[in-house]
Amino acid sequence: MTVVPGDRTPILVGIGEAVHRSKEPPGLEPLALMEQSLRAAEQDAGAPLLAGLDALDVVCEYSWPYSDAPGLLAARLGCRPAHLVYGETGGESPVRFIHEAALRIARGESEVAAIVGAEARYTVDAAAKAGLALPWTPRDDSVKLVRGTVLCHPVAVQLGAFMPTTIYPFYENATLAHWGLTPREAHAESARLWARYSEVAADNPYAWLHRRFTPEEVATPSPTNRLIAWPYTKHMVANPVVNMGAGVILTSVGRARALGIPPARWVHIWGGAAAREPRDYLQRDHYVGSHAQDLVMETVLAQAGGDAAAFDMLELYSCFPVVPKMARRTLGLAGDARMTSTGGLSFFGAPLNNYMTHAACGLVRALRAAPGKAALLYGQGEYVTKHHALVLGADPAPPGALAEDYSVQARADARRGPVPALVLDHAGAAQLETFTVIYGRDGQPTHGVVIARTPAGARLMARVPADDAAALALLTDADRSPVGRAGRTAVGEDGLLVWAFA
Repeated sequence: MTVVPGDRTPILVGIGEAVHRSKEPPGLEPLALMEQSLRAAEQDAGAPLLAGLDALDVVCEYSWPYSDAPGLLAARLGCRPAHLVYGETGGESPVRFIHEAALRIARGESEVAAIVGAEARYTVDAAAKAGLALPWTPRDDSVKLVRGTVLCHPVAVQLGAFMPTTIYPFYENATLAHWGLTPREAHAESARLWARYSEVAADNPYAWLHRRFTPEEVATPSPTNRLIAWPYTKHMVANPVVNMGAGVILTSVGRARALGIPPARWVHIWGGAAAREPRDYLQRDHYVGSHAQDLVMETVLAQAGGDAAAFDMLELYSCFPVVPKMARRTLGLAGDARMTSTGGLSFFGAPLNNYMTHAACGLVRALRAAPGKAALLYGQGEYVTKHHALVLGADPAPPGALAEDYSVQARADARRGPVPALVLDHAGAAQLETFTVIYGRDGQPTHGVVIARTPAGARLMARVPADDAAALALLTDADRSPVGRAGRTAVGEDGLLVWAFA
């Protein structure tokens, strides 16, 4: 059945990306990269859209905080949007902004909306190292950006487990044991997956790295690929030291027709879903998956007819391998499925919260070349915390597909089991729930961190000292997961718990 879209049907019509590879001052500040991206998106649409922009969402930016990024950008663009928003932190936020913009257009509250973001950390870090001042729009150092020390329990901060690089390994090590894999098997799966991501990045002109990595290069520690936190090497973690911007423009079918934008440029928003986990990762019921991610994946799968084969292209968020590994199992995808249109945060680059805007650009390009096809855009924020997915289509959505209420939070919460009480002073027997080992820049372990359960079922967090070579060897055994093994904790001199295997 041919669906004829109504005038209020929301569509993506313009995409734009900007990459500035030089770190030499003065470089391009984030505002300049944002402006470049939106002007490129307008050119891509082939119509004068920015002058009539009535909604502008700017993705939370870290490398050079501004006092009013949306207002400053609107002034550069020469427009005065009624909806002018600076987003909260979260890698899923571009997906949410696109979804919300589509709903506003469908309600008749907006006609032309843009989502944009940029980072310039490559230049900022180089200038700081050289002691040089950048002649950019004055930064606002009073802006309070959300950081791990704010989101995590104090004991996690004290043990050094409050950064994404040290938290996602808890999920990696728990899931591999839950799936019945050895650490070696799980690491090989991650390496193969990341090598395929690098192949996509190598062919993407907007990617930061244009090199194909073999699975062995991804997996094997070396002077240029040091261990970060077990089992992740440098090539397996996101690379935020980039200068990149991306933006998308949405409008209504009626406005597109009036402006003469041909239907071949349109990409339709079919629907989506969102949910989140408790922000403090120690207040979650387990680490062998995510109820929020599962419900989001199951919902968009149903929207596509119940078979992941309906998604001819996908973007599964890729800050760390465990994220797409969990998602593809819920979707029922084969291990060798292509899960990115963009190249992944390790190889394409990780402009922090704005990666998914680049991913949206990649999927739009792919859908324009594939009439009748659909795509899945899935982003994640914080620490397996916030999940948002959108189904995009080259053709109009089925009637009623774009629902106002896209939250699946209640169903995700209903699946959540009891959360173990957190204890800080347990001395005695415990069973290992999950763990990681944190490494210094010299490639040597600084310490291990374990999450464990007491005989009464309470949860604790403890340190494994760097001089406990036997314990570190058990934690990093490639052929046997230590999850479930027995140990004991004692209170150390600093008041934090110390773990030893029984």
